[in-house]
Amino acid sequence: MRIVTDFAAVASSRLELDDPFMVQERFHAEGWTDGLPIVPPTPQLVEACLEWTGLPADHLIGIEPVRARDITAEKVAVNAVMAGCLPRHFPVVVTALTAMLHPDFLVHGATSSTGGSAVLVIVNGPIRTELGMDATFNVLGNTDRASMCIGRAVRLCLINLFDVRPGQVDRSTLGHPGKISFCIAEDEE
Repeated sequence: MRIVTDFAAVASSRLELDDPFMVQERFHAEGWTDGLPIVPPTPQLVEACLEWTGLPADHLIGIEPVRARDITAEKVAVNAVMAGCLPRHFPVVVTALTAMLHPDFLVHGATSSTGGSAVLVIVNGPIRTELGMDATFNVLGNTDRASMCIGRAVRLCLINLFDVRPGQVDRSTLGHPGKISFCIAEDEE
């Protein structure tokens, strides 16, 4: 199985692993996961996300402010696939990261605090119902696939693209489950 890797490079490299168990173990050993299993980011799955949005792989979503790392559509798509996102979830992930990379958001402060803060993504508008996001019950729990996967994709991007890892940039003494996935739909009704 061919898998997209190398998060720090400008263009992603490929890794050949035939055993799905070894994919999980390799990603864990490299620190590319949050401790949960991932969907192997094959070139086909990454390309499907890019095609859904019409973004080229090298499209610049933004620049990480501390290390000046380019955050490209391909890198975000790799992490979205790993989180379990479907291509139709990908535009929300891109939108969330675009907002987070705006200077007014101060992403470094939110991700390097010792207080345990986590980025909360709130989705409103018609997209929430199109994706089947549930804003009525168990909102901060396991209500639907879209909320969980989109929130986890943002977190994996923070880990792999922003290098926000516990004990390094992430200096929080106490974490919480929002540091795995923290995405909800607004109950507009």
